[in-house]
Amino acid sequence: MAADKSADTPDYRDTVFLPQTDLPMRAGLPAREPEWLARWERIGIYDRLRERSKGRAPFILHDGPPYANGHLHIGHALNKTIKDIIVRSHQMMGRDARYVPGWDCHGLPIEWKIEEKYRAAGKDKDAVDVVEFRQECRRFADEWIDIQRQEFKRLGITGKWDDPYLTMDYHAEAVIAADFMKLLMNGSLYQGSKPVMWSPVEKTALAEAEVEYHDKDSDTIWVRFPVVNGEEVGLGKADVVIWTTTPWTIPSNKGVVYGADYSYGLYEVIGTPEESWAKVGDRFLLADKLAEGVMTKGRLTPEMYRRVADVSAETLSSLKLAHPFAGINGGEGEWDELRDFRAAPFVTDEEGTGFVHCAPSHGMEEYELYRDAGMLQQVITYNVMDDGSFRADLPLFGGKRILKPNGKEGDANKAVIDALVSVGKLLARGKIKHSYPHSWRSKAPLIYRNTPQWFAAIDHDLNDGMGEYGNTIRSRALTSIDKLVKWWPQSGRNRIHSMVESRPDWVLSRQRAWGVPLTCFVKKGARPTDPDFLLRDQRVNDRIIAAFQKGGADVWYNDGFKAQVLDGVVNPDDYEQVMDVLDVWFDSGSTHAFVLRDRADGAPDGIADVYLEGTDQHRGWFQSSLLQASATRGRAPYRNVVTHGFTLDEKGMKMSKSLGNTIVPEAVIKQYGADILRLWVAQTDYTADQRIGPEILKGTADSYRRLRNTLRFLLGALDGFTDGEKVEPAQMPELERWVLHRLARLDHQVRAGYDSFDFQGVFQTLFQFCTVDLSSLYFDIRKDSLYCDGPGSLTRRSARTVLDLLFHRLVTWLAPILPFTMEDVWLSRFPSEDDSVHLHDFPVTPAEWLDEPLARKWEHVRRARRVVTAALEVKRSDKTIGASLEAAPVVHVEDADMLAALKSVPFADICIVSDLSLTDDPAPNEAFRMSDMPGVGVVFELADGSKCQRCWKILPDVGTHQHPGVCARCDGVLNAI
Repeated sequence: MAADKSADTPDYRDTVFLPQTDLPMRAGLPAREPEWLARWERIGIYDRLRERSKGRAPFILHDGPPYANGHLHIGHALNKTIKDIIVRSHQMMGRDARYVPGWDCHGLPIEWKIEEKYRAAGKDKDAVDVVEFRQECRRFADEWIDIQRQEFKRLGITGKWDDPYLTMDYHAEAVIAADFMKLLMNGSLYQGSKPVMWSPVEKTALAEAEVEYHDKDSDTIWVRFPVVNGEEVGLGKADVVIWTTTPWTIPSNKGVVYGADYSYGLYEVIGTPEESWAKVGDRFLLADKLAEGVMTKGRLTPEMYRRVADVSAETLSSLKLAHPFAGINGGEGEWDELRDFRAAPFVTDEEGTGFVHCAPSHGMEEYELYRDAGMLQQVITYNVMDDGSFRADLPLFGGKRILKPNGKEGDANKAVIDALVSVGKLLARGKIKHSYPHSWRSKAPLIYRNTPQWFAAIDHDLNDGMGEYGNTIRSRALTSIDKLVKWWPQSGRNRIHSMVESRPDWVLSRQRAWGVPLTCFVKKGARPTDPDFLLRDQRVNDRIIAAFQKGGADVWYNDGFKAQVLDGVVNPDDYEQVMDVLDVWFDSGSTHAFVLRDRADGAPDGIADVYLEGTDQHRGWFQSSLLQASATRGRAPYRNVVTHGFTLDEKGMKMSKSLGNTIVPEAVIKQYGADILRLWVAQTDYTADQRIGPEILKGTADSYRRLRNTLRFLLGALDGFTDGEKVEPAQMPELERWVLHRLARLDHQVRAGYDSFDFQGVFQTLFQFCTVDLSSLYFDIRKDSLYCDGPGSLTRRSARTVLDLLFHRLVTWLAPILPFTMEDVWLSRFPSEDDSVHLHDFPVTPAEWLDEPLARKWEHVRRARRVVTAALEVKRSDKTIGASLEAAPVVHVEDADMLAALKSVPFADICIVSDLSLTDDPAPNEAFRMSDMPGVGVVFELADGSKCQRCWKILPDVGTHQHPGVCARCDGVLNAI
């Protein structure tokens, strides 16, 4: 039994080498992080890295530009942190990792804000000079760029913040215009009048990337189109019934189509309830599969109607239809012509009536049907104005609005439905909730509207000498997707491939003021199909580019600019200047040209190593960049595309201010610090949607504390370490060589993880290593030697050598994820006015540290230790012992290889007991066992001897040496010091 410390035993606490470190236990990140930011700026970290990295292989992550409008949200923090981890890690893996942040500056959101400001002041935007208006937009963007720049820097994002790229810089505007004019010159630019997604609220066309889908309640109606020649074809007086969810399109109807392969019948009403719009004797043509459902909507039960005849495809092809408003009072003949009636491939018998009403000005499938039939001139209407109202002179409906200026339902649908009722052509009506396109900026519903727009033809044969990957924009884009780009995750490939494969031509024009204009001229009096409609002359293009370089895109709006650039080439009076502006996706899609290609810190070949954004950018920036580069340089502008999901609250719900579940980066930083937010990013699987909230952040902070404690121990145990203490690996005990083996394995895993953008894998691997391999095993075992061995002890020197190697690797490996904390840890050990952990690379780890036979042996040791530790924990729980050093267990081991492994190492020290016996005798019944570790049994015994008052081991020789109350090892150390 252990003897108690006698009253006259000296106090040996000052002779124990306890850890010493200035690194505080509490990080204090919110208060201290700004100091490191200021320090990094003062010593010029980013520019010093560029200077030091000359000659290295460049690594370029090209920044997808955020919009210069509003404070950062949690999605911004996620996005920029992932980018920063990629840049920092590749820099520390030996590359020249450059990062130029950028901003998207043109476009509707900023223009909208200025218009709101004008409206509040009672000012008419259209009365303001366009250049003055554009300059106000520029000032607005400038203000938000400065705000967002500081918010991004506060997250610890490294980059060329003093020289970002802006799409509104003069050079950028010149390049955007130049790349647009490449489309002009290669023949892919054309003007067409076709239905496009149109925002009546914003009064402009939108690209698919600017559209989001939300549920919407819509009016739905079943409308009767009279068959004019029913008697002639044996149907009698009959109506074809159509179904639509857009009643406002009925005034623009030009035809009805049917499915050539479906079964149709003639249905006669033989009885009606009072509330039905149908009358006895009415006859309706319907697809047989859908007839019952239509009649039910018309409040007709099966006994109230009968099927009286088949309607063959031959009969259908001979029908002539009238518009429901034909002959309507006040219609002024607008709808009196017969409607076209034909088969179409897009008709289905899954919903509706089996007949589809066609308003080719408001539907792409109908447009393409009549385009292919050569009938567009007969069927295109211009009934809907840019604000979503009917043209003023449209009979009955002039001035009625599809949508109000605030995006709410207008009076057009009601007016059309009321008119149908008045002429007896409405069979039924109802409401339907369905997914409907909305503007992602104004959040208002959109309409399809035929309007003249400028398009890039993505299937046009470019014949531009850049056909290595195809001769059309689409073929080059698809080849790039499959052969030139790696997608992370791979599902991104399928998503963008299907989008590009089926996408229509790119709508390039917007009817707005703040943007890069479509720098082209059209010949007065010429039609878009005429070969001389567009002026194509490189001399004109060069003059425009030079003017934009000098004065920006505003010069396009100066009086006399047309004459200035056309003079001497053509007669300026013969041409009109196009005043639409480019889709902002063309701006951001062009960034590869004025950033990667043109900047000194761009990519040598103009191609980025990585583009990284959210999953919505498969239809946004990833795609616009792909299409633009395919058109202007023949291939994708990137080699890797990394995609992250969206950020949700803790319950998996989308964040919204109305729900009060938003997490603001500024608030997280104020409470926890940016490193905690960055650690949350590293711990999530960003390829899927991520959750964040108070409880999740508490868990993240706990992980951070555990990691910080590991680093504090490292620092403390290395206090005073010098190169003179270092031990070569070959001279080290096996435990240290096992740690070096683990480091060699980790080095490979960490580098592979960073290379494949798997930060969750990197962090989890390192966190497990720190908490399991180090804190619970290695540190636990070696505390005795570190605290109690003499300075010259081989074991202690070996341990401190390994701790030094651990320090350099862990701190640099974790620096991309936790840049503030690792700077703190680094400077705590290596204080310097101008050094930084971020100026160092990951250390090279010798391959000879790998020792698989040793690792297999130590797997035996670790497994056996786990059984011993569990057995002692039982005795600690029942108060038999207070500490493991009071034990001297007998360990029974059946496996010969395991027993040999345990006998070849100081297994008592490894189990942190004062003594231990190993035997291959069968374990007695009372032995402690673990079900998952058969063949190992532990019999508890108390250690024999007295407690060393310095190291606390219980040994027989305590009290027999020069220094009272200590063991032989401690006596020797005391003699030496």
